[in-house]
Amino acid sequence: MSESLQAKPVLVVDFGAQYAQLIARRVREADAYSEVVPHTWSTEQMLAKQPSAIILSGGPSSVYADGAPRLDPALLEAGIPVFGMCYGFQAMVQALGGTVAHTGLGEYGATQAQVSDTTSTLFNGQPADQSVWMSHGDSVTEAPDGMRVTAATSGAPVAAFEDDERRLYGVQWHPEVLHSTFGQRVLENFLVRGAGIDTDWTPDNVADELVAAVREQVGEDRVLCALSGGVDSAVAAAIVQKAVGDQLTCVHVDHGLLREGEREQVEREFVEATGVDLIVYDAREQFLTALAGVTDPETKRKIIGREFIRAFEQAARDVVEDRGDEEHPVKWLVQGTLYPDVVESGGGEGAANIKSHHNVGGLPDDLQFALVEPLRTLFKDEVRQVGLELGVPEAIVWRQPFPGPGLGIRIIGEVTAERLEILRRADAIAREELSEAGLDREIWQCPVVLLADVRSVGVQGDGRTYGHPIVLRPVSSEDAMTADWSRVPYDVLATISNRITNEVSEVNRVVLDITSKPPGTIEWE
Repeated sequence: MSESLQAKPVLVVDFGAQYAQLIARRVREADAYSEVVPHTWSTEQMLAKQPSAIILSGGPSSVYADGAPRLDPALLEAGIPVFGMCYGFQAMVQALGGTVAHTGLGEYGATQAQVSDTTSTLFNGQPADQSVWMSHGDSVTEAPDGMRVTAATSGAPVAAFEDDERRLYGVQWHPEVLHSTFGQRVLENFLVRGAGIDTDWTPDNVADELVAAVREQVGEDRVLCALSGGVDSAVAAAIVQKAVGDQLTCVHVDHGLLREGEREQVEREFVEATGVDLIVYDAREQFLTALAGVTDPETKRKIIGREFIRAFEQAARDVVEDRGDEEHPVKWLVQGTLYPDVVESGGGEGAANIKSHHNVGGLPDDLQFALVEPLRTLFKDEVRQVGLELGVPEAIVWRQPFPGPGLGIRIIGEVTAERLEILRRADAIAREELSEAGLDREIWQCPVVLLADVRSVGVQGDGRTYGHPIVLRPVSSEDAMTADWSRVPYDVLATISNRITNEVSEVNRVVLDITSKPPGTIEWE
């Protein structure tokens, strides 16, 4: 990543909150660059990042419990604007000499807050009464010296405070969640009015810097990219291709577990839009042979990952042999690592902790390539915007998430060529009708599952049938950590069901999965 992109970030200090990444996203939605760092970082480490502002997240602890994360008062004396949320708010109070107590008046969920000054830095332009999202058992009963209390609730007499001179601010609630009706406005007021940040960071205006950073990193070496056809690998490849042109070779491994038209989409639309050098490695027979007779879900995943490694390594050797040379060897491997992967694997402390299975199917440690990760500072929605800026086809940019093992884990039972064809046809119908209904961007994804080892009785054309059930699993989510089933209109579901049972002769029943996550997972296997 180029130095300018990392200059003066808004640091989100994670106190163990489930919403730390969401806070970082909300900051970026306000057009300011953000990074998540762990609360275990020292003040010196945080200040070394030259932050433009610091946000202290919520967390599950009580500030006065043994072992609870503490806030170094020196961080509040460094002259950097600080905004505390929930636990971060109470940690500020404790560090500054105020009082946090267990009053027995905890608040959870939607709560009415009364703002005492609607012209203040945080609440300028907002109503005096607003709904906020609370989650606290302890309350601030006495604000620190110098803090002006600007909001209260029935259970929190000090629900917000502000100190414009020291540029220290805090709220007891979670402004980052949509349930806090003016939460984004409060956050933006802190960033612009409190911290004085120039909000000019947007994915479209950093695309050129991402390209420049890759060009500097790679030099004149050759680069290899495993191109699945998903948005992450496609946008990463587009950035690298724009940076180094024909030094990049993309490898698309067709393992036979793709959905209908996906290989052709990569071969035709992506190559046409980007001009990338593409090799398609046909490994369909290899995968089907390895999966023959296997029904256990975890075993299938391991086999698919293992065979992908073998296929990709062979393709890489072919590229090295055909297109590499001693002067410009194939040295780099493009990986579509996103910022949530960086945070979840160690808070951005380097590439060593990145999940090895991400995007490229589980590449081994001894694969002799260095990594190029042009997307490692971006969230998924930002990747999509960069992709559009670089001309990646919309059909790829807005493609729904698809698991690395492909349709192999959407067949409950043994994976065979015949069963894959049944599932492909059913899946294509579901995707076509959801697109026709304009639901592509409302639904996170809609896995279509074939219950291959289950048959049910049906009637078609006055005859008795004994066909397979198909399961539709439409879900809505922001990050796939939690999900709810999507309320697809009945007429759309009816059309999908009618078409599948009419056009896919082996299927005589379509069912809808209405389980949230948790307790269910998005995929069935």
